[in-house]
Amino acid sequence: MIEIRDLLIQRNGYDVLHIDSLDIAHGETLTVVGPNGAGKSTLLFALARLLKPVRGEINFAGKSLSDWNELEYRRKISFVFQSPLLMDMTVEQNVALGLKFRGTPKEERQARVGQWMRRLGIESLSKRRAGQLSGGEAQRVSLARAFVLEPALLLLDEPFSSLDPPTRARMLDDLSALMAQDHRTVVFVTHNLNEAAKMSQRVAVIAGGRMRQVGPVWQIKARPADEAVAAFLHELPHEPMI
Repeated sequence: MIEIRDLLIQRNGYDVLHIDSLDIAHGETLTVVGPNGAGKSTLLFALARLLKPVRGEINFAGKSLSDWNELEYRRKISFVFQSPLLMDMTVEQNVALGLKFRGTPKEERQARVGQWMRRLGIESLSKRRAGQLSGGEAQRVSLARAFVLEPALLLLDEPFSSLDPPTRARMLDDLSALMAQDHRTVVFVTHNLNEAAKMSQRVAVIAGGRMRQVGPVWQIKARPADEAVAAFLHELPHEPMI
């Protein structure tokens, strides 16, 4: 689904992300970990075409991102940010918003919205306004709004980082189970290795603006590729298993 070769992203003239080579298979969830400021979110922004590479190539479904029509490509992806960006309207209206913008017929729109509210466990909140939701509820709405668009690529930027541990654990359980059934291509950014291990079989470590290592969590812990990966692992706080 995604092929990245010799990628260099800059901001304000400074190198912020370099990836020699990375492939993400169709239907795979790849979790990206690393310290704050390492370049994890930069990768998501590049995949979303919000940042343009100064060098290298990103191919999506066999075609360079630069060759995709911008509107056509944006309709292939959904992006969920750390903080839910909800409109001042009901849960149901928020979930339906993207479909409404795309001109989806009303009956189909209602069916898809109902399906994803049920799957994310927010059907009982359908008439509640966004400002009345807890943090976990709001993030479930944000996820439902992304999934309802049926994207070929789902980008998740630390969606649980602002939640308390019990809420985060429930969200992680529900989302990992959902993605095991859904078989969608997902790039999931987190700083928590337990989350990474639960969400995907492969984990990519970014440190110092460079992708350092890709593999299962056990392998990265046992055989860090270089000093930067080892330093990241050493500096991690103790993480309770979730």
